[in-house]
Amino acid sequence: MGTVSRESKKVINRDYIKILIDIARNSMVFIALIVLFVVFSFTLSNVGKGFASPDNLWNIIRQTSLIAILSVGMSFALAAGQIDLSVGAVVAVTGLTSALVLRGYGIIPAIFAGLSVGAAVGALNGILVAYVGMPAFLATLGTMIAFQGVARTMTELKSIPITNQTFIFIFGGGDFRKIPVLVIWMLLFLIIGHIMLRKMPFGRKVLAIGGNRKAALYSGINVKKTIFTVMVFSGLLAGLAGILWAGWYGGGRYTIGDGSELSAIAASVLGGTSIMGGIASILGAGAGAIMIGMINTALVMYGLDVYQQMIVRGVVIIIAVAATQRRKGI
Repeated sequence: MGTVSRESKKVINRDYIKILIDIARNSMVFIALIVLFVVFSFTLSNVGKGFASPDNLWNIIRQTSLIAILSVGMSFALAAGQIDLSVGAVVAVTGLTSALVLRGYGIIPAIFAGLSVGAAVGALNGILVAYVGMPAFLATLGTMIAFQGVARTMTELKSIPITNQTFIFIFGGGDFRKIPVLVIWMLLFLIIGHIMLRKMPFGRKVLAIGGNRKAALYSGINVKKTIFTVMVFSGLLAGLAGILWAGWYGGGRYTIGDGSELSAIAASVLGGTSIMGGIASILGAGAGAIMIGMINTALVMYGLDVYQQMIVRGVVIIIAVAATQRRKGI
């Protein structure tokens, strides 16, 4: 009995160690976020007001909140084994559309128009990927280029200013009891995305498809419909981000959102979402977006030039991709 007891204890200890390792892996982005914050706070304490000053931290979170919202939709796309490169172009088009409609019809029609454009582009991507059978990379690359052209021609490269102060306050430019409205929007959709992925059947279907598409199909999951919905969801959140960007900047611009698709992918991957599908973390993606903002701000405060900053960001993304592939056992 004593021998059995000792063997049982060894098994239990191994199980505890495995659980702790899994927890550490799942929490890696949050651990890295804390470590970077401590390092930057000490090494940049004498630069300006200091890295850890409340103003600087709020600015970092405010600037990355829209990338965090985009990363929610991107995480769903990646979790399903897809990708959405069109979100940056959608941001520009929806921002301009909302600003134009706001001029003549008011806030509600402007919101509806912006979200409709985002959902429509997402639906187009969904049809091309789920029903036509195009690879998501090529399909969304095509729509990205097309809608970049749309954004540049719909106002002939002119910005559309927004003067409606209520719209500006609600959608990006205001503060609620010293908390930026953008942060509230970010937290809201991180929570919604987390619940959808972890607590709802839709999220389980998305992860199942990304993990093993054939097995998901044999288990009765409507793979095409789920992928279509994922792409619509990504487009819808891009539309929301475009509205928020327009409110934050006080107008629509064709340059709004340029390159944001890459930042959203990087945030998702840093947060633990696998580019191969089947693994995702919405809260991790939010932390990844904030980490990107922290790194960008720190690099500027360190005095690195633009090209040096690009090198560092590229290295960070490579490390993150390698880590997620290792986590999935590839």
